Amino acid sequence: MKNRTSQLIEEYEINPNTLMIKPIEYGSKIYSLIYELDEETISPFKPLDIIKKSCRFFGASYEGRKEGTRQLTGVTHKAPITIDPTNFIYFFPTASANNSSCIWISYEHVFHHQPMDGGMTEVVFKNRQLHSIEVSHNIFQNQLLRTALLKTTLNSRIEESERKAIYFFKGKRADKVSESIQSLK
Repeated sequence: MKNRTSQLIEEYEINPNTLMIKPIEYGSKIYSLIYELDEETISPFKPLDIIKKSCRFFGASYEGRKEGTRQLTGVTHKAPITIDPTNFIYFFPTASANNSSCIWISYEHVFHHQPMDGGMTEVVFKNRQLHSIEVSHNIFQNQLLRTALLKTTLNSRIEESERKAIYFFKGKRADKVSESIQSLK
């Protein structure tokens, strides 16, 4: 990874360019190191606080998103989260969300991953950034699969609703045309 200068920011919402949010010690507090496609920033908030704020920004609570994951997939522990389904923003935690070492990773940006010595995982993001993550490869792979299940299930439900809406509107429109023709006779 390139050596970059990270700037401190006060406000941050996860967006389609966000790759990963990693906790870092900043004095006696836990801050977040935020990796995006082309920059890094530091936020004075913990990663989970940024996840929660981003859920609210896109119109839902973190607790509601967690419950949605449980309803759709049955996953209750280390649950992946839909931040914004319309922009395909899905994040998964590497540990329990309340664990101070938990890293949140964007599902869409993971290009490749492989095990490393010492129970770590090497992750290559789509922009070719390479990171060593402190999580076993099995856990990382399981979290990716859980997130894929969440995304697939949610997208399937959204597509089914859209198909029903199209059928409903086409059917109603056809009925109205038929009624108009009948009234002209």
